[in-house]
Formats: sequence, C-alpha cells, structure tokens
Amino acid sequence: MQTPAGKECRYYYEDFHRGRTVQECRLLSREEWRPRVCSVCPVPDILRANRCAHMRLHARLVRRWLRRRVEVTAYCDRYEVPVENPYVGCGRCHPGARAVLTTMGSKGEEDE
Repeated sequence: MQTPAGKECRYYYEDFHRGRTVQECRLLSREEWRPRVCSVCPVPDILRANRCAHMRLHARLVRRWLRRRVEVTAYCDRYEVPVENPYVGCGRCHPGARAVLTTMGSKGEEDE
C-alpha cells in the first residue's frame, strides 16, 4: 500500500472506507507511529532493494536530536544470522547478488 510519503510499503495499512480513519504501520507499534514518520523511514527503500523472503525486519523509533528516526535491524530466518546491511541481505541466501553488487561498486571507483 502507498504510504503518506508516496512510497510503497507492505507494512503500512490505511482504511478510510465509510467514515473509518485507520492509518497504521504494522512494523512499528501503533502508539509510537505517526504518518509523518513515513517520510524518513528506510523500510520502503530496503524492501525495494532486497526482496529476500527469508529476511525479517525489526524496526523501532528512536529520537535523534529533535526528530524521530526509524532504526531498522534485519535477521535471516534461513541461516539464522543477523544481517549487517538490510539493503544487500545476508549474502548466503543469494550468493550471486553480492558478487554483482561488489562488481558494480568497483566499476564506479575505476571510472573516477
């Protein structure tokens, strides 16, 4: 479903049918979440970059200075290891993806 920030996120839910006004993030607890948090949330970008079915995301709201930020941690259910970079994944489920991403990164450095 599309978030108030305009990004697709499978954890966002809204229902405005017949006078209802329900907006919630199913990844964050309902008491902490506000619709404006979606504009700084990295979860839609992570989901777009990595579609691994074995990766589980855990998020929490943290206060940094005056703003709320979403802190995301990931865990691989298949290999039961924490994921360092959720954008890439654990590196074991899809071994070819890591090789492609590292070669793409090294090509950009060679061009400079």
